[in-house]
Amino acid sequence: MAKKKEQKKAEVVNKKSLAFLEQYINNPSPTGFEWEGQKIWLDYIKPYIDEHYVDNYGTAVAVINPKADYKVVIEAHADEISWFVNYITSDGLIYVIRNGGSDHQIAPSKRVNIHTEKGIVKAVFGWPAIHTRHGGEKEETPQLKNIFLDCGCTTKEEVEKLGIHVGCVITYEDEFMVLNDRYYVGRALDNRVGGFMIAEVARLLYENKTKLPFGLYIVNAVQEEIGLRGAEMIAHKIKPDVAIITDVTHDTTTPMISKITQGDLSCGKGPVISYAPAVHNNLNKLLIDSAIKNEIPFQRQASSRSTGTDTDAFAYSNDGVVSALISLPLRYMHTTVEMVHKEDVDNVIKLIYHSLLNIKKNQDFRYIK
Repeated sequence: MAKKKEQKKAEVVNKKSLAFLEQYINNPSPTGFEWEGQKIWLDYIKPYIDEHYVDNYGTAVAVINPKADYKVVIEAHADEISWFVNYITSDGLIYVIRNGGSDHQIAPSKRVNIHTEKGIVKAVFGWPAIHTRHGGEKEETPQLKNIFLDCGCTTKEEVEKLGIHVGCVITYEDEFMVLNDRYYVGRALDNRVGGFMIAEVARLLYENKTKLPFGLYIVNAVQEEIGLRGAEMIAHKIKPDVAIITDVTHDTTTPMISKITQGDLSCGKGPVISYAPAVHNNLNKLLIDSAIKNEIPFQRQASSRSTGTDTDAFAYSNDGVVSALISLPLRYMHTTVEMVHKEDVDNVIKLIYHSLLNIKKNQDFRYIK
């Protein structure tokens, strides 16, 4: 008997949405400077929503059913790690400090964009050639005190004439690509891919003419990378009843990562459901039931004290908001080659979508009633 050919599941991400993802990832949105990326995100999502607004610091909120009393949030964060100009030497070199959790070890030989009022200034993270480092001695490793930028100037005055000053923000110039028709790769997938996924949920709701019995607030928050600050601000403004957060988590299958401490998670095996004090167990059960019912593969992750995501900010706001976290496995976090699996992206979108369909009007998630 001939083997029955396995039917390929329909992909969620289409050509139009993939073009949006590429544009959105390539656009720099460093912490505190997210507004250009937020404009791109809003332009994409506007056809699928009823209204939108942006708060003072740039968090963008797209709303479906704005008059409903019961409010559900789906949320991601928009900002990316970056650097600040901290000190310009007399011979035109630039020393930096972090804006978020930037990794000093990946910096040497990287090309960067310095953002100034006059426009982008190109520069590189310099590093001494292997020939000039003393053989046989313990080599100095990249550290915040010894990595520096070279923008081709030889004096401080030359640097300043380009518009560069202390406080200018710096981003890597690496861009989006698809690897082996299997992975999306780029800088800032943490977590603009989350913003992309919640926008795709809005698209599915619109295209499927889905009517929700509550107000849906699709939130793309700023300033997560320096302490969940955008989520803190917007949670108090919206005052939601329920919040489903999406962010990235670590694929632990690559070298030099301990599964004993980091758990066993892999790209390509589905969204990750988290267990943590901030995660509401009844909402988590709804997510898991939605995944099982719709044949969406998923993985599990445990956190000790906090999730380290905007979930914590929403959960502990407004006298307590029923919150849960759906994570996307990612390789090489906080580098310029962050990788996520295409199927995982589709499955996170589907899991959020189907979970929303399972939330009832005025649903009471309390443990004891």
